[in-house]
Amino acid sequence: MQFSHRFYYAVKPLLPWRLRMAARRFVALRARERTRDVWPIKASAGTKPPGWTHWPEQKQFALVLTHDVEGPEGLAQIRRLAEVEMELGFRSSFNLIPAGPYAVPADLRHWLVSNGFEVGVHDLHHDGTLFSGRHGFNHQAKRINQHLKDWGAVGFRAGFMLRNLDWIHDLEIQYDASTFDTDPFEPQSDGTDRIFPFWISQPAPAGSSAASIPRRAADGTLEPFNPKGYVELPYTLPQDSTLFLLLKEKSPAIWINKLDWLAQKGGMALVNVHPDYINFGPGPDSSRQYSIEHYASLLRHAKANYAGAYWNPLPRDLAKWYASIKQPGLPVSLTSAQASGQENAPAPAQPPSLKGKRVAVILYSRYPADPRPRRAAEAMIGAGMAVDLYCLSDSPTDPRTETVNGVNVFRSTLKHRRESKWVYLWQYGRFLTSAFWFLFHRGLTQRYDLVHVHNMPDFLVFSSLVPRLRGAKVILDLHDPMPELMESIYQVASSNWKISLLRRIEKWSIGFSHLVLTPNITFKHLFGARSCDPDKIRLVMNSPQEEIFSRPAGAHGVDEPAEDGEFRVMHHGLIAHRHGVDLLVEAIALLRPSIPEIRLDLYGGTTPFLSTVLGRAAELGASDLVRYHGPKSQVEIAAAIRRCHVGVVPNRRSVFTEVNFPTRLFEYLAMGRPVIAPDTRGIRDYFTADDMLLFQPGSAQDLAKRIRAVYLDRAMASRFVQRGTEVYRRHLWRDEKRRFISYVADLLPAK
Repeated sequence: MQFSHRFYYAVKPLLPWRLRMAARRFVALRARERTRDVWPIKASAGTKPPGWTHWPEQKQFALVLTHDVEGPEGLAQIRRLAEVEMELGFRSSFNLIPAGPYAVPADLRHWLVSNGFEVGVHDLHHDGTLFSGRHGFNHQAKRINQHLKDWGAVGFRAGFMLRNLDWIHDLEIQYDASTFDTDPFEPQSDGTDRIFPFWISQPAPAGSSAASIPRRAADGTLEPFNPKGYVELPYTLPQDSTLFLLLKEKSPAIWINKLDWLAQKGGMALVNVHPDYINFGPGPDSSRQYSIEHYASLLRHAKANYAGAYWNPLPRDLAKWYASIKQPGLPVSLTSAQASGQENAPAPAQPPSLKGKRVAVILYSRYPADPRPRRAAEAMIGAGMAVDLYCLSDSPTDPRTETVNGVNVFRSTLKHRRESKWVYLWQYGRFLTSAFWFLFHRGLTQRYDLVHVHNMPDFLVFSSLVPRLRGAKVILDLHDPMPELMESIYQVASSNWKISLLRRIEKWSIGFSHLVLTPNITFKHLFGARSCDPDKIRLVMNSPQEEIFSRPAGAHGVDEPAEDGEFRVMHHGLIAHRHGVDLLVEAIALLRPSIPEIRLDLYGGTTPFLSTVLGRAAELGASDLVRYHGPKSQVEIAAAIRRCHVGVVPNRRSVFTEVNFPTRLFEYLAMGRPVIAPDTRGIRDYFTADDMLLFQPGSAQDLAKRIRAVYLDRAMASRFVQRGTEVYRRHLWRDEKRRFISYVADLLPAK
């Protein structure tokens, strides 16, 4: 680090902000005149690296959004900025200072992660001294690594873009973002001259074998290759502070023009926006803030002009993808699902035999009505295991014990009641106690090799204490993130002590288990970011059973009317406020004038919200269009899907529905029916706007527009079915089942 830099950052706290900015502006305006040929666009940076093919899913370019939070004012505006991005359909990374001018609230980090954002580490103190000397950096690097671990973060950006890329190898990161393609206004102004990510190999020790492995660098030269290293992500769009505070630009024209150039070159459009400097209104802009409209205009421009052409990954997902193509033997091109870790490794050709192994399953639900536990239990039976399953009772007439498809079912006298949170807590406590005694007594005569516990609640895993002490392995199957679900159901703030307690219980429960299963990639990111090492988590998707959900030969297609001439819209599942069934009723009422033959078929158990839904239909004069059929078996649901023209998942946006992936999407696609779904993170992880008919959550008008599109253009709907089915077929249950059994086998030692 140069002496002038050290001197400046030493006296910086003593200088008034206006004086510092005036001096910087004086220098910057002159530098701008001298560097017009290399800023904001440096033509040489647009050259593709040797061997570059394309972005995942043949996308034209990558659009990566990052934010550095410099002070308390920026911290206070994080949620507002994130909500703007969510409304426009984007996600980003927020880089937070661990030991700087503000304390980082844990609930804020959890809120960001649960809504599909990323949290990174921004320097340590953000005082310009990180790279002042090697000894001091070593000390600070240890503290940075601890914060990376505590936050579940994998990315780093240095303060003021000061950097030493060799020293950064001391950080336990997947990527660094402390560089740029060209920026003459930064104190360390040497740019990378690249608009693509690149790999920074850790220097191999002299004389080591790694040093002898030749590898072609991004610039085409041969270099020693060390598989240890990190991905470098340079920002390629000018920083907002440079444009609007330093150079006092009055519009986002420079951003937009360079974005167009980056898209033309097929590069990476990575921007760094500071919430500290954004004016959300209603007051006028100032010397310290610019209008949020500038940033929103950039995002709207990308969405309007490049829809379907850009990939909007989180930095960690882009880094993971790029690191994978730098490793020998891996394919250069991956789908976006593979890039984000959404797709598991190929399932084993033949599931291993587990004959002679015994497993106990604990389920706070009804069996065999709950599909995921039933599929898992029957898969273990098929692998040769003996399965005892303890669950709730469905009705007083249910037998206390019976065998269902080889599974020994034992039922508690408790029934599932959907009431207040205190009733939930009481029921959970009673079931935990009864499950504990079930495992204790059965374990006296039947020694278990494995206990498979399904949430909710998470703490049911502690019922397996005695078998675990006797050597049994424990799997915790997290169907849903309990904090987000309870926050959504009861409209409780994420900072509420009850939600904080649920997050703590989640962490304890995961720590007690040997393996965690979860059904989608967003859940995996969520649990991995706040509760455990991501390597402890495995994905087993909620794919429908193919023998039940499959398109029969001779069934009517999307473009064929029903025999009675109706146009049938269908929804099945839990009828609750967060699932937006009342909004679907509103959409149907809006469509009556243009589609008089429209009908809505609802399937699901009776809930308190059902009366609200039917009451809303009566208010809108649409009671004759809505038919409620009650709860049905999966076989009956499959038959109903066969009779419908379009299925709808009308979820409102909430902290839970934002990260959830409804299995119903696959059920409709498996039956050859189009499905309309909310544009949320959990669904976008698997489907793009080209694969799925997406609507803006909470908007009955937008939902009605999508239903009308299916009615008017059945050929278009069939194309969506075809593309969506391609996604579904990558996650067929027969493959998920083999993965599940292989995970179980990996836990259990051979006898």
